[in-house]
Amino acid sequence: MSIFEELRGVLDTGGRAVVLTVVSGENVGVKLLVRADGTTVGRGPSDLAALAPAALRRGRSHVIEHDGVTIFADVFAPPPRLFVYGAVDTAESLCRAVKLVGWTSVVADARARFATPERLPSADEILVAWPEEAFAQVQPDAGTAVVVLTHDDKFDLPALKAALESEAFYIGALGSRRNQERRRERLLEAGVPESAFDRIAGPSGLDIGAASSAETALSMLAEMLATRAGRSGGPLRDAKTRIHAGSFAGKK
Repeated sequence: MSIFEELRGVLDTGGRAVVLTVVSGENVGVKLLVRADGTTVGRGPSDLAALAPAALRRGRSHVIEHDGVTIFADVFAPPPRLFVYGAVDTAESLCRAVKLVGWTSVVADARARFATPERLPSADEILVAWPEEAFAQVQPDAGTAVVVLTHDDKFDLPALKAALESEAFYIGALGSRRNQERRRERLLEAGVPESAFDRIAGPSGLDIGAASSAETALSMLAEMLATRAGRSGGPLRDAKTRIHAGSFAGKK
């Protein structure tokens, strides 16, 4: 089966894959398709497959410089997805914000009186479920950002533990620094390894002086976008890389 036939099959089933093409250096023109499960199709050197996980997490096509070779990583995947646990006001603001950038959204909460279409008109899907059940249904992958908004240990702890066990490219949690530290201690007691905590953005969001739920959502979405693109989220005037991260020939 050719790369293009295989790619068509991946797209038809809503899967994820990246086509790595060598554009300069040794083996110019060779291609390797790498599926999300790591299997490959094509004539490209097998060591290219090691570049695929990071490319898929980034979620958009981009250029890679690797061992003196320039590679174009053409990423094929469904739109990114936001999974929010906690049907609070910020959840609706987040769903409304991500819709503007083409993402889909899922909100879950065990409290049926909160998880309603009337409270969450911008959500693409609403689940009334406890964290373990919700994560089992959603199954966050490398194209999913997870945010936990509940401020209640009986929801927060299992939700964050499940998020850390997933491939989500972003895991955010609201709360003060004191609450973040207390939550961290409880997660350690629950068996979460110390090394996992670097994955949690808490408090979630960039420092833009957000006050309202809409501003907080914008701050959080900005951090998600930066994380997905492998950027720090600082001022563009201080950036040392291309301004437009997804452009093959973007402006400096």
